[in-house]
Amino acid sequence: MDQAARTTALPAETATAAPSGAQLRARLAALADWYATLSPASLLHIDDYYTVDARFRDPFNQVHGRDGIADIFRHMFAVLEEPVFSVREQLLDGQQAFITWDFSFRRAGKHYQLHGGSHLRFAADGKVCLHRDYWDSAEELLHKLPLIGAPLRLLRRLLSVHDQGWPV
Repeated sequence: MDQAARTTALPAETATAAPSGAQLRARLAALADWYATLSPASLLHIDDYYTVDARFRDPFNQVHGRDGIADIFRHMFAVLEEPVFSVREQLLDGQQAFITWDFSFRRAGKHYQLHGGSHLRFAADGKVCLHRDYWDSAEELLHKLPLIGAPLRLLRRLLSVHDQGWPV
């Protein structure tokens, strides 16, 4: 589905009433679709999904404002090759949601994949006002780096009762 069609498919916003559960489910599905097709061009439509004063936090960033969130994604496209989000699961409870996702990318020709989740809170207009990403930067990224990874993996084995790994 192209961005124009996705944008028009969003439920109508009302200034006086909070969106219904069905409207928020539609908004969450549209947001997941936007992330799955995120590109520098589709990033121009961030205002369809986030409030102007939205807050965002992940293990490396903390910003306030939609422009700051867009800056994080612009930086991502500048330094990573082929970044792609795949939303795996979506849970909605009232005005908040939790999604799980995979993020894959290439850097210097090497492929990486991160597994994580995002807590989202929706404002009265149905747009995201709070976005908090949760992922283990040590396990998902640092363990895979050449110089840092080996000592971290050794430390993990020394401190772990059982280092059998979890199936993904």
